Amino acid sequence: MAASGSKSCLQYLFHLAHDHLDFRLPVTIKLFPYCLFSSGNKFFLQVFAKWPSPFWCLDCLSEEDVCTVMARSVCAKSAFELWGHGRTHSELRTSLLNYPPEKMSPYMQKGSSYRINVYTFNKTLLFEDRIKKIDALDYLPFEGTVSLKNPQHIFCLLEDYGTDPNNIPEHPNYIYFGRWIADGQRELIRSYSVKNRHFIGNTSMDAGLSFIMANHAKAKDNDLVFDPFVGTGSLLVACSHFGAYVCGTDIDYNTIHGKGRSSRKNQKWRGPDENIRANLRQYGKEDMYVDVMVSDASKPVWRKAALFDAIVTDPPYGIRESTRRTGSHKDVIKSPDGYAESHVPVSQAYHLSDIFTDLLSFAAHHLVLGGRLVYWLPVHRPEYCEEMVPFHPCLLLISNCEQTLSSHTSRRLITMEKIKEPEELDSLAHLSDPRFIPYQGHNAFREKYFSGLSKRSAKDDTKSDVSGK
Repeated sequence: MAASGSKSCLQYLFHLAHDHLDFRLPVTIKLFPYCLFSSGNKFFLQVFAKWPSPFWCLDCLSEEDVCTVMARSVCAKSAFELWGHGRTHSELRTSLLNYPPEKMSPYMQKGSSYRINVYTFNKTLLFEDRIKKIDALDYLPFEGTVSLKNPQHIFCLLEDYGTDPNNIPEHPNYIYFGRWIADGQRELIRSYSVKNRHFIGNTSMDAGLSFIMANHAKAKDNDLVFDPFVGTGSLLVACSHFGAYVCGTDIDYNTIHGKGRSSRKNQKWRGPDENIRANLRQYGKEDMYVDVMVSDASKPVWRKAALFDAIVTDPPYGIRESTRRTGSHKDVIKSPDGYAESHVPVSQAYHLSDIFTDLLSFAAHHLVLGGRLVYWLPVHRPEYCEEMVPFHPCLLLISNCEQTLSSHTSRRLITMEKIKEPEELDSLAHLSDPRFIPYQGHNAFREKYFSGLSKRSAKDDTKSDVSGK
């Protein structure tokens, strides 16, 4: 086990998962405390943003900071207190022998137990070769006893053989040695897998991305998180894991009530207890479930107030799920008493440009100050530019991460934070303040782009896995 948290600032090595590379830096920034942003670390973060290596070294952190991050991150595998590093084993030896002995000795003294693991990235070593590498560390002054099953302290030798599986070098590009501090939450991806979930749909978001979105939203204890396109509630499940109360809406009556055809193979109809509440109950989070209801996102039913700490959602793209809203292009005929002849709601197309305009406007009015909006933006890559990202004067863009789906299509995870109330804009407009820029939603370029995106994506990606809610 790792020793108790220390307030002293040391250098730490983070071993990150080699998937969703574009998400690793934003998630790291969102989870780490402000001490991460020292002048030195700002430089390293800029380098890491384009560095494919799964090993990151960061300074100016405490062990408590590291443990806090690892308790939430699904992008990190393990974290270590870095004792030495080098391009060769000779450089590693020099680095280790120069490490302050007073920092080593508490973990090497008599009466303690330890284990040394060997991890190689992009190369598999035989067991005999691993043992030889451990034996080569005999210059370290370990005085305790080896315990493979239940050691007090765990150390790790990590070797980086690059990222090209077709060109693996004979010797590692870089070598690290350190004391294990904590593991990340990669286990959540397996334990929350949609393969074993009680209630799923055609576009249920996979567990890994759901937890990434929850971390982008900074979901935490006693927050209230809302999903206006809730679907089968995958995002609510992830946010509830971090202690947030969750609620949502969707225009699909059958999905909200768990009725209709099943999305499972060899099952025609949904069972009597297939619903979002049952999903949270499956993971012991039913007490975090507020409620869900059938509602049209284009016609919000909420009172005008800042209600939510975060809005986390995956709007429909019109590919695997249709984009609909209530209403009709036809004139509604009303009887003399003022009521429409039919009470059955009629649906019509809900264009992507309107979806994102309404979503940002809703977030500006219903998020608390500092609250986060996290959503997916579908992208046709040949035509994409940063001007495509929807904007709102009350919301600050925090991050923009791409998940590539094919050579032509991708989707971008957009994270925004509320920085001002809409009433402030209204007051500036009333006073004719020159700083006020009225929000007009998407410009003509955006309108043209989004109007054709669904058709282009459907044509190019009929076989792509565009997962959703």
